[in-house]
Amino acid sequence: MSINTVDKIDNQVTVRNVLISVSDKSGLDVLIPGLVGINPEIRIFSTGGTFAKIREILGDAAEKHLTQVSDYTGQPETQGGLVKTLDFKIYLGLLTETYNDSHQADLKRTAGVPIDMVVVNLYPFKETISKPDVTPEAARGNIDIGGPCMVRASAKNFLRVASVTDPADYPAILSELEASKGMTSLEMRFNLARKAFEHTATYDRAIADYLAKRDFSEVRGCYHFG
Repeated sequence: MSINTVDKIDNQVTVRNVLISVSDKSGLDVLIPGLVGINPEIRIFSTGGTFAKIREILGDAAEKHLTQVSDYTGQPETQGGLVKTLDFKIYLGLLTETYNDSHQADLKRTAGVPIDMVVVNLYPFKETISKPDVTPEAARGNIDIGGPCMVRASAKNFLRVASVTDPADYPAILSELEASKGMTSLEMRFNLARKAFEHTATYDRAIADYLAKRDFSEVRGCYHFG
């Protein structure tokens, strides 16, 4: 397997395309108007309940700024939201390198765009398993797949992408964007990446610990065999 080694990047990256899919929607009423105010041409991609919340916040401006991920990818969401963002076009936008001609050709071929910022926080697994009557099936259903993938992909590509996982960071991010005319710095993206990987590591640890403590009889009792 060959691995790309990158030696040329941009320190400052203009935030033009943002992917937002959050379980915790607090702070969106600050983040969304802030992003639009800083860059009136910004484009936001979103899914499900997050899309509905952003549309409510944007009001009449939603038509200009907001796009359903399913409309962008051409793939409808799977029943129950099982598959929403796990799409080649999304990950191409997250992982492409600015000065890689092959990557840029792939974007052009798919009519894709480079995604400059990802705002994602994950299904509330810890909150689910803290309930006294939670079953292994309820816990299983609250294991996020697409969210950690997006967080990890964007954090890996901190060379170009800002990976935002904590609503508490929204004001500071907006402040930096305001000061830099809508651009993120490499230092900011790197610091966000460190926090993002800690976020997914903590999330996976909670899942692993929960499963390790379950007796198989608890799991078997959730299901009828077909």
